[in-house]
Amino acid sequence: MVVIVVFDGVTLLDVAGAGEVFVEANRFGADYRLKIASLDGDDVTSSIGTRLGVTDSISSIESADTVLVAGSDDLPGRPIDPALVEAVRAMSARTRRMGSICTGSFVLAQAGLLSGRRATTHWHDARRLGRAFRDITVEPDAIFVRDGDVFTSAGISSGIDLALALVEMDYGSALVRDVARWLVVYLKRAGGQSQFSVLVEADPPPQSPLRAVTDAIAADPAGDHSVKRLAARASLSTRQLTRLFQSELGMSPARYVELVRIDFARGALESGRSVTETAGMAGFGSTETLRRVFVNHLGISPKAYRGRFQTAYA
Repeated sequence: MVVIVVFDGVTLLDVAGAGEVFVEANRFGADYRLKIASLDGDDVTSSIGTRLGVTDSISSIESADTVLVAGSDDLPGRPIDPALVEAVRAMSARTRRMGSICTGSFVLAQAGLLSGRRATTHWHDARRLGRAFRDITVEPDAIFVRDGDVFTSAGISSGIDLALALVEMDYGSALVRDVARWLVVYLKRAGGQSQFSVLVEADPPPQSPLRAVTDAIAADPAGDHSVKRLAARASLSTRQLTRLFQSELGMSPARYVELVRIDFARGALESGRSVTETAGMAGFGSTETLRRVFVNHLGISPKAYRGRFQTAYA
């Protein structure tokens, strides 16, 4: 039996994506029974405002092979119902393996089920998970992470990747390959979720001397942004500038510049620019430098990235 735990506001694709994998696996010879469980057994309202039918209350399920806690966009930013946390914690003793989809990891973390383990979550909330739960080793670029009998997956559609991996463990590669083909999805995605993330999210405080520096970098990613030139722009010494970048943005000036350039390059490739054009526009100088940086940060070459993310009308 596979149980997907839901609640009001749950992301519908978290539930439907993973659920379809298990149901379609039965078409090819698997034997999964799928249950959708809420705290009280009542139907819930999904992220898109529709009612989601629930089959059971969490406490009524005596045992399960797999339990997956779905996520929600607002789950990391609001207090989690203690009763839901306790119900999930109790359920962990009645199942062979526990898992989460997207921000459902915050429920597992609150229940103490990720303590001392490696885990992942949606790229947008990976830092928040690591800050809130210091005893968890967060892997922000992973599509999913297995640590013993506990599984966590990244943002939303990665619940499909996790479900496929679980089916492969249960029934082997031949069956799961048939499932992936039927659903028209990748059996194993190349690269990590950094391909989809915004690499530069943090802004310095409004009155910070770094404001003029980061604005200048964003306005002209290909410009000369040496530490010495940036320090002069901020009227700081190079040492002061480096310390301020570390304290306010958590990285060195050089790394910040590189991340801005990567985000700019991604936008250029997505809009249809060639790899050669993009390398020059973003300040990487050569296509080889651009390729190396993309592979290191995104796990994919610029050419492959362009093919995957270029808009249909570019």
